[in-house]
Amino acid sequence: MADFVPVQKAVVPAAGLGTRFLPATKATPKEMLPVVDKPAIQYVVEEAVDAGLTDVLMITGRSKRSIEDHFDRAYELEEALRAKGDEERLAAVRESSDLAIMHYVRQGEPRGLGHAVHCARQHVGDEPFAVLLGDDMIDSRDRLLSRMIEVRQQRGGSVVALMEVPPDQVSAYGCAAIEGTDEDDVVRITDLVEKPAAEEAPSNWIIIGRYVCDPAVFDVLEKTPPGRGGEIQLTDALRTLAEMPREQGGTVYGVKFRGRRYDTGNKLEYLRTVVQFASERPDLAPEFIPWLREFVKRHDAADGVEGS
Repeated sequence: MADFVPVQKAVVPAAGLGTRFLPATKATPKEMLPVVDKPAIQYVVEEAVDAGLTDVLMITGRSKRSIEDHFDRAYELEEALRAKGDEERLAAVRESSDLAIMHYVRQGEPRGLGHAVHCARQHVGDEPFAVLLGDDMIDSRDRLLSRMIEVRQQRGGSVVALMEVPPDQVSAYGCAAIEGTDEDDVVRITDLVEKPAAEEAPSNWIIIGRYVCDPAVFDVLEKTPPGRGGEIQLTDALRTLAEMPREQGGTVYGVKFRGRRYDTGNKLEYLRTVVQFASERPDLAPEFIPWLREFVKRHDAADGVEGS
């Protein structure tokens, strides 16, 4: 294994306005919307911790204070639960505050993911670091982030997570041009295009919300002009790194991910995620799944009547 500095810190950008979920997100951060009974952002922090990253920096914005409160102690609530002897709920409440060493910095204005990542520079310093986007949830049984960290440790450079999608979906994501390596699930990135038209996409492999970045990305982001939408794009910085020599922090690899990913970035995918998680919960599934089957049956029957 090559002698590269280990990845020890995670950065979680969470400063978005959540406009797709208005009016729910007028006063509640989108990241705090529950997936069954736990906010989506907690699953993301748990993923970082499972990969060995217990130093977590959250990039927040105005009106995001409830995220900090969630990962802090709630002494009055804990005391009330303790007085009731409700050890199960007490453990659930304390779980989030015991997960990791949490840090917070505010992104003063919404200038894109690249700008949000650059806000982490003082905390991260000259170390490689992981970036986890809150809209993407990776099933805890699929060790994607651990694999990406392993690739970084072996090869250096930066590492992105890639997932193959149908051609008609590439325009919603950053898309990668790739070439193979000596490992089936690892490719070298030769170009990145942010949200290309289907006919202009270099491949069907899109970047999903997991990155392991070399600290050289900070200098590149500082010089990266605003791109699509007037925002500073992390994709543009990674494209520059892909063209730089490794000894300068360059080279970008991709890990092909074929596991279970859940998208909570829009209403339809969020609802699908909640249903899938509820269907796998042993305390809910025995009653929820039969109800869901009956609901679908009634819905289909009603559609049949209306369509006759």
